[in-house]
Amino acid sequence: MDYAKKSLGQNFLIDKNIIKKIVSLIKVKNKNIIEIGPGKGALTNEILLREPKSLILIEKDIELAKKLSKKFFKNKSIKVYNEDILHFNLEIIKNKKFSIFGNLPYNISSQILIKFLKLKRWPPNFENIIFMFQKELGEKIIGKFPSKNYGRLSIISNFRLKILNKFLISANCFFPKPKINSMIIHFQPFKNNFFKIKNIEILEKITRILFSNKRKMVNKNIRKILTDREINKLKIKINLRPSDLKPEIYYKISEIYENK
Repeated sequence: MDYAKKSLGQNFLIDKNIIKKIVSLIKVKNKNIIEIGPGKGALTNEILLREPKSLILIEKDIELAKKLSKKFFKNKSIKVYNEDILHFNLEIIKNKKFSIFGNLPYNISSQILIKFLKLKRWPPNFENIIFMFQKELGEKIIGKFPSKNYGRLSIISNFRLKILNKFLISANCFFPKPKINSMIIHFQPFKNNFFKIKNIEILEKITRILFSNKRKMVNKNIRKILTDREINKLKIKINLRPSDLKPEIYYKISEIYENK
């Protein structure tokens, strides 16, 4: 019997109805698919039933990767990589359009999302990104202004990703059963033509500085980024908290900072 490894944040999805619901979010037939963290292959099996053109599996666990390679070795359309997605070179798939599924380990799911958001080529070759997060994190990613979940992650995510669909998944759908519920989010990358930020790391830096003191007004931290003249030109109210500023303000600040 295979046991989940806590060190890798493993929780295996076992509910067949949920598996079908996830894969049904996009058209898989004759498409190139990537699956991050396939584990024992529950989602993989459902993807294969829908006849993809090709399938790349990226699995960090060496034992599970070996089992997947053995299980699918006769299928030439499948490639199994025993690698950590955080260190995986996504450039090897630059010549094809892909859709991505990922039942992400809770402990590194935000890092994985940021890795994709920071890709230099944008929009990338990914037509769809379907990731699973713990519910609390998912709510921060989709957090709208103004709301308690609005913050750095939603500002950065919404600059490059359109949210097409989302739904919750009960902890009962996994083995071992986690202590929290999960959320599936279906993203579609898009090019933001309203704001010309060439380097997404600038936006990451700006939000990090301004959200470093969430409960305090931005008046001190914003002067680390902009001059008083630039602040006045943008007509920013500096007596507000970071969560009181619209996403567009962060995008405008990043534009100015990048062009200095």
